[in-house]
Amino acid sequence: MTTTARLPTPTFRRLRVYTFDPSLATRLDTSLINVATLKVAWEAIDAGPVGEYLEVVDFDPASDCFYAPADLDQPELLATDGYAPSEGNPQFHQQMVYAVAMTTIRNFEMALGRQAMWSLHFERDDGGHVMRDELGQLVVMPVRRLRIYPHALREANAYYSPEKKALLFGYFPSVLSDPAENLPGGLVFTCLSQDVVAHETTHALLDGLHRYYVEPTNPDCLAFHEAFADIVALFQHFAQPEALRDQIAQTRGDLRQQNLLGKLAIQFGQAIGSHGALRDAIGQIDPKTKEWIPQEPDPEEYARTPEPHARGAILVAAFFDAFLSIYRRRIADLLRIATNGTGKLPEGDIHPDLVNRLANEAARTASHFLRMAIRALDYCPPVDITFGEYLRALVTADADVMPYDSHGYRVAVVEGFRRRGIYPRDVRTLSPDALLWDPPSGRLGIDATGGPGRGFFNEMIMDLKTHEQNSADNSHSTTMEFTTWGDRQELMEQSSQARALVWCWLDKQLNDGALGKEVADALGLAPPESSPASVFRAKSGRPSVEVHSVRSARRSLQDGSAMLDLVIDLVQRRRGYLDEARQREVDTEGFDRKQLEADKYKHDFEIRGGCTILIDGITGCARYVIKKPVCSDARLKRQREFLGRAANPTLRATYSPTDPRARTAEPFAMLHRGH
Repeated sequence: MTTTARLPTPTFRRLRVYTFDPSLATRLDTSLINVATLKVAWEAIDAGPVGEYLEVVDFDPASDCFYAPADLDQPELLATDGYAPSEGNPQFHQQMVYAVAMTTIRNFEMALGRQAMWSLHFERDDGGHVMRDELGQLVVMPVRRLRIYPHALREANAYYSPEKKALLFGYFPSVLSDPAENLPGGLVFTCLSQDVVAHETTHALLDGLHRYYVEPTNPDCLAFHEAFADIVALFQHFAQPEALRDQIAQTRGDLRQQNLLGKLAIQFGQAIGSHGALRDAIGQIDPKTKEWIPQEPDPEEYARTPEPHARGAILVAAFFDAFLSIYRRRIADLLRIATNGTGKLPEGDIHPDLVNRLANEAARTASHFLRMAIRALDYCPPVDITFGEYLRALVTADADVMPYDSHGYRVAVVEGFRRRGIYPRDVRTLSPDALLWDPPSGRLGIDATGGPGRGFFNEMIMDLKTHEQNSADNSHSTTMEFTTWGDRQELMEQSSQARALVWCWLDKQLNDGALGKEVADALGLAPPESSPASVFRAKSGRPSVEVHSVRSARRSLQDGSAMLDLVIDLVQRRRGYLDEARQREVDTEGFDRKQLEADKYKHDFEIRGGCTILIDGITGCARYVIKKPVCSDARLKRQREFLGRAANPTLRATYSPTDPRARTAEPFAMLHRGH
């Protein structure tokens, strides 16, 4: 008797992509390394490709045509790692955006310890205004799949649309004046640049975590979005083994020299008339001599650079500097062995075995920095991000999972930021220990009930666990933990219900007399009874609090144990006025709030505040409360001054609540069009 063995589900789907972009395939020295095979997590997909996270829709509006969708389940494609790289095959274009986007998603999930979710879709009324319920909560719908349009634009642009929840890639003719590696007038497809696809996917993933980072409330907000997307794209270069070994050999292990790993969107930059890549983390082409020159840190550049891409490039350079410092430290012993202790390599090619060892150290170091960069997002405030706050988030997040920093990663990051003039506010020194977020004191951070292992948030956690138990296969096990992996549709529904449960619990705490005032102060929220009139309120008359997100994170620690956190973002809104006298008038005690509701005193902008709370899932104690108080007059003043001197009034107006363009704003379309 014969039986058919049950075949295991594959772990990966192997798909070919361009390692960098098509231009390097026409150069003899790079053609052999410009094809990479990505191991994409296996999932059931339909033609498109359409999977759990992504939906590729290949409609070309300029040509008014749909291209046939790629069916990656065809046996011939499964056997040959997908379509061969080709500039002229639309199905390969679809394969490439899917493979690179899925790789980027996987990197986020491994760093954050949970499945990735896209930004929620805002419901709007007939006038295009975002709808809120009577409690002041946004009326939202979950977004299961991010749409990707490989040929959406006939222009030199690619961007993430927060409104459409989609990535739109353009194509355009190369400039005729300086063709470089491109055919003069030939088409350049942004969807074939691995850097561009990773960059835009990162914008979407970041928007799913912090949707208010697209609001330019200070010079760093949009710059951070651009810088973070560049950091992810840059460090994903180091996961391409063939290209990495080639560049290690070319530079003889010294990655401070000009190399492909430190450049972003080479073909795009050349095609629009630049003298090199769109951006370079370690150097630049001198426009006069056409020679590449390394960057030198300028601590004053940050203060005098307002443009988002240029300002973001400073953050990228600071972070990449830290990587290079650690890489040099990690290979020091290899160089000593290879040079008999002199540290100076002889002339000529270095040994292939040394190349492999150096490449391995570079890949491990880059992987650590990439996880470090992504993990820090859970330690950032929900609104009004600054580079200095991101530095503190980097240090704190890394210290949580890697208490023993034997290689000095955190010192290197602090040094990289310091050399470029990036400092956090309200710290006394720049030592890594001093930059850690302070744990909360008082009721939120200690055992408030007197019982063993019970913290202030324990009742809320029990409510959430009870809800999960009642919604998961009717199981009533008391050991169920927070869900971080599973059916994404169910996780999205649970997240929506969790936000409602947290809001109910928090509302009860805030309206409990003296306790409410203490809790509001500890969380950086507007006090229930004595808030300025300019703070937005629910129909009850109390300051409204938006539970922006409730997410779990399960992280592996240095000693092999696991850490379970509940991460909650709370957000409030306040009306802002460019005229300080009008602000004082509105905020005066006894001001008639009905005049505000009737829009008699139209505000010029909105300031958001709130906090990110990291709660220990076992004890119910808050480990960190990262606050941006909505009632802070200092924050209000800084935002007013920034909006008053903003170099781009159109961009500023885009976020004005009285400007109709706010309903259709595409911030990244405008930002990227300039580059």
